[in-house]
Amino acid sequence: MRSPALRHVLRHLITPLLMCIGMGLAYMGAFVTPEPHHLPVAVVGSAPKAKVFAQTVKDAAGDKLDVRTVATRADAVDLLKSREVTGAYVPSAKAPELLVASAASDMGATAVETVFTPVAAEQGVPLKVTDVAEPVADDPTGQGLFFLLIALSIGSYASVAALGAAGAALSMRVRALLTLGVSAAVSGIGALLAGPVFHLAHHDLAGVWGMAWLYSAGILFIGVGLHTFLKRWTTLTMMVLFVMLNFTSSGGLFRPELQNGFFGTLHAFWNGAGFVEGVRSLLYFGDDGLSRNVSTLVVWLLVGLVVTGTAALYERPRRARHAVGHPGTATTEAEATATPAVLPTEREAARAAEEEAEVEVEETVGV
Repeated sequence: MRSPALRHVLRHLITPLLMCIGMGLAYMGAFVTPEPHHLPVAVVGSAPKAKVFAQTVKDAAGDKLDVRTVATRADAVDLLKSREVTGAYVPSAKAPELLVASAASDMGATAVETVFTPVAAEQGVPLKVTDVAEPVADDPTGQGLFFLLIALSIGSYASVAALGAAGAALSMRVRALLTLGVSAAVSGIGALLAGPVFHLAHHDLAGVWGMAWLYSAGILFIGVGLHTFLKRWTTLTMMVLFVMLNFTSSGGLFRPELQNGFFGTLHAFWNGAGFVEGVRSLLYFGDDGLSRNVSTLVVWLLVGLVVTGTAALYERPRRARHAVGHPGTATTEAEATATPAVLPTEREAARAAEEEAEVEVEETVGV
């Protein structure tokens, strides 16, 4: 292929095509066919009849449900509020009741309602559904937190191109300080969206901002550090880590019990799940599980700091060699006359680097 311009275009088409494949596999694999996999539910009752009923439900559902019995309705409510079960069925010949917590997962609540509605219908009585943890009226499906996650993610990984590519001439220390500033800005925007703008958070907005900062800073530090090693492939890597694997495993739309084992496993330690579940804990479940989710976000931030620190150590000798070869920025008339071929070459290299950085920024923001 003789045309350099055509080669340049084809090389830059590799990234969006790989993104197309990755996004299709991730999103369709995670969201197209949601089915229960060991969905935890409870049957209320301590009598032998309740235990027989629970075993009957389990036998009929197979691996789709994990069924336990609890002695009282209050015990079932506690399990729902600690998100240990997705639904709890209270048998009754006249008024059976299904307890759910839709703030934990609207889709999960719908799934257990689908399971137990036919059970009540067989008895010829209507099923009463009681929601013990409803989301706020401004976010009736509870999915607003998932879209907040998307906004924070885009603001974070798109900024990596500006900090890593356009800021490549800056020292890592300066880029790290800029990263702190950008993460504060992104999380501040997230807090405004969650609070005054869309009213997803009716309380504890400062806590939501704190988790948004941890989440954004982790992504930014990982990206800025990786850019030293991956250059223009950083965009694709960030998309894989913080979109393809992140959104799909966050639990924002489907809890892990409604997904296949791969995404369900990622949910246990991925940063998007830490943010979504952490904010849910803060807003709807009395901080239950909050420390675990905050710890997840802290670990990701620590990973980012390690990656950035490693990149700084890697860059240090290269910058030292560059400084030795270019002790000053000023060029005398004699030097300009003596080395006419060097300066244009350096200018061309710098121009090429600037163009590459601009292309990377455009790719990232475009995505």
